[in-house]
Amino acid sequence: MNKRQNIFHRGSNSPLGVGGFLVFLLLTFSSCKKNSSSDTQPAPTTESFDFSNVKINGNVTSLNVNDVNYLPAIKFSFSSKVDHNSVTSGISFKNKAGGIVNFNSSYENSDSSLIIQPMNSLTPITKYTVTLNAALHSQKGKALVPDVSLSFITSIDSTDKFPQLSDNALLDLIQQQTFKYFWDFGHPVSGMARERNSSGDVCTTGGTGFGIMALPVAVSRNFITRANAVVRLQTIVSFLKNTVPKFHGAFSHWVNGGTGAVIPFSANDDGADLVETSYLMMGLLTARQYFNGADPTETALRNDINTLYNGVEWDWFRRDNRKVLYWHWSSTQAWVMNVPVQGWNECLITYIMGAASTTHNIPKAVYDSGFARNGAEKNGNTYLGYTLPLGPAYGGPLFFSHYTFLGVNPNSLNDVYANYQTQTVNHTKINYEYCKANPQNNFGYSNACWGLTASDIPTGYSASSPTNDLGVIAPTAAISSLPYTPTESMAALKFFYYKLGDKLWKQYGFIDAFSLKDQWYADSFLAIDQGPEIVMIENYRTGLLWNLFTSCQEVKAGMLSLGFTASYL
Repeated sequence: MNKRQNIFHRGSNSPLGVGGFLVFLLLTFSSCKKNSSSDTQPAPTTESFDFSNVKINGNVTSLNVNDVNYLPAIKFSFSSKVDHNSVTSGISFKNKAGGIVNFNSSYENSDSSLIIQPMNSLTPITKYTVTLNAALHSQKGKALVPDVSLSFITSIDSTDKFPQLSDNALLDLIQQQTFKYFWDFGHPVSGMARERNSSGDVCTTGGTGFGIMALPVAVSRNFITRANAVVRLQTIVSFLKNTVPKFHGAFSHWVNGGTGAVIPFSANDDGADLVETSYLMMGLLTARQYFNGADPTETALRNDINTLYNGVEWDWFRRDNRKVLYWHWSSTQAWVMNVPVQGWNECLITYIMGAASTTHNIPKAVYDSGFARNGAEKNGNTYLGYTLPLGPAYGGPLFFSHYTFLGVNPNSLNDVYANYQTQTVNHTKINYEYCKANPQNNFGYSNACWGLTASDIPTGYSASSPTNDLGVIAPTAAISSLPYTPTESMAALKFFYYKLGDKLWKQYGFIDAFSLKDQWYADSFLAIDQGPEIVMIENYRTGLLWNLFTSCQEVKAGMLSLGFTASYL
């Protein structure tokens, strides 16, 4: 019996029999074939519809971008083909105010790239947002999830907003227009400078001092007559002498310009502000030197200024003969504010004024231990290529290099702590280099758009600096630095006027501050920012205020007593 026969023989003895066994084999074979087919078939696929990237004018970009032209081609790419019919409902194109931007659309890459372009030119320096939502579908009906949002800011309009002027004519215009803040907007009763253009009766002591320093500029530039300037100054001085309360000879930060009453600067600050008083006295002594006529009117004016200055008890603000001056005191709160005047900051003038007093002067030990903190005000580090003799990292806000030096000429000025020409110039150049480098990528910052100092900001008020960069530029920062960085400051001044003048240049000169990244432009003017612009432009041009203030014999004696040396002392 062969092998085949043997199989059948064994099969014939099985319960299935030969036929059943064949059926079993057929069923088994069929089952194996079915299972094999199932294992090798590919699984059905589901199409994705995902955002890949965006290009503006052919350049791949992020979803937040600045300096975009006014008719941009915006190309969105996806993982699948776009359904043309879903574009209208699936895309929102709006400006910052919510206005709808109409656009044309086209396609590339077999419809997997969608290009949109506004039908009309966009507005300069404006934020736009393009949002792709779930109503945008692929050609197979797949919705785009999640939403994609592109935001961009359009470029600055580089055309001139005003006719070109010579540099001298432009500086004249800026000084004259800015002076209107103090002349046209001075308080009608007292003549004092209002704190800001929305302040009503709230007048500022320090800002009034800056405005007083602007009077000699206005007379010398023929903006007003000498006689009119004397009348205004008489009004201010008489009001200060006869109406405004004094606290050991010092004045409060804010004064009601109509009644003379103290307006508290804060809950506990309802009395003397020695720093603000020092700005006021710097202005008054400067005016005293300018209005030096022998006639009875100017003679009486000088005598009244001397009475005010000599009445300030600078030594009393040492608070029981301590080796430091204190910023505040009031008859109701006494020394509760407890703020020593220490540097480096805007308060050097306070110690100079105290040392210059012939009635209540302070000794050098108070300056050394108090303001200079026995050398602790020194810095000595290098930032962005410039060594900073004094103060905080990167120099702090630029008003540190402005307020004292409205009257004190920093050129050739030295003491044991610093060369003040180096201090003011390098502080300014650090600020300039920081804005030019723009490490936070704030839209608009450049070598022509720079300047961080204390100013209004979109949410209130802040002291901007390289270590507190809020994206806000204050024109006063660069303009008031003109004596230190003439090339950089003139470039900024021209940029503010010619390129951004339609937004920045108003009835009292340049507005206080602006932010191109937020498309925010202050509607405010502040006395403490407008005044330094007028004064420092003039110091750059002629040195007028420097020469007047440092011609005071008291000032020379006071500065020498503190250890200062300069060619003019």
